[in-house]
Amino acid sequence: MKSFAIKLKEERIYNNFTQKKIAELLNIPLRAYQNYEAVGKNHREPSQDLLVKIAKILDASLDYLLNEEL
Repeated sequence: MKSFAIKLKEERIYNNFTQKKIAELLNIPLRAYQNYEAVGKNHREPSQDLLVKIAKILDASLDYLLNEEL
């Protein structure tokens, strides 16, 4: 089972984006985006609005990103 953070990182790399580029597209600080991909105590979850934007940028379904069973 993969966590949201791991799936997010894999999808970003698969789509040839850097963390910096995704942060720019989302209009958020790089550190904020890095916390979405972090595993452990620094991990943060994005807001629903940002989740939708992330899914669109990465051309990934929200169901895939959020469901640890997939």
